[in-house]
Amino acid sequence: MHDAVRGKGFADRFADFCAAVVRRLPFGLSRLVAPSFLGFALINGFTFGVDLILLTLLRGWLGLPVWLAITLAYATAFGLSFVLNRSMNFRSHAPVGRQAVLYVIAIVINYVAFLLGVGAGLAALGVDYRLSRLIAGACEGVFMYSVMRWVVFAKSGSELEVEPAGEPDFAHVRASGVEDADGPVGRPARAAEETQ
Repeated sequence: MHDAVRGKGFADRFADFCAAVVRRLPFGLSRLVAPSFLGFALINGFTFGVDLILLTLLRGWLGLPVWLAITLAYATAFGLSFVLNRSMNFRSHAPVGRQAVLYVIAIVINYVAFLLGVGAGLAALGVDYRLSRLIAGACEGVFMYSVMRWVVFAKSGSELEVEPAGEPDFAHVRASGVEDADGPVGRPARAAEETQ
């Protein structure tokens, strides 16, 4: 077991961790939540922290104008998010050029539709700017995850593999094992009986 774990890269261990956490979600959520959604949330939570730290350093310590500090921090965080999601979460091996172009297009749409549209729109309607930013951020998260999973890092036909939501619940199925082998080990008992 330890040799198998040692042979895995960080991206594989990250994916295994996300899958293990999703399998343990309560209330049947393990059947609805994809491990890549948890990975996206962890990575983008981290990059949001990087964004805030950079903003503080660029504005507070270096004294850059607010617009420049926000732009540099935002661009760096989104670049880091792209690299980490590509390598660790979606584990894509497709050519990076097309993916980068699609990602930039998604960021522009995200900025216009959610940050300006929803965030500024709600603020203009009288919603507190902090609350409007949180609402816009939630919309942004759903949009960016969807676009990354099904557009930017979509698998090609040859590498297409449907990501399960989590682990299916097989507690109600009796599996035949060594002690009552009526078919190959681990095959559900009903399937083994049907083949005989």
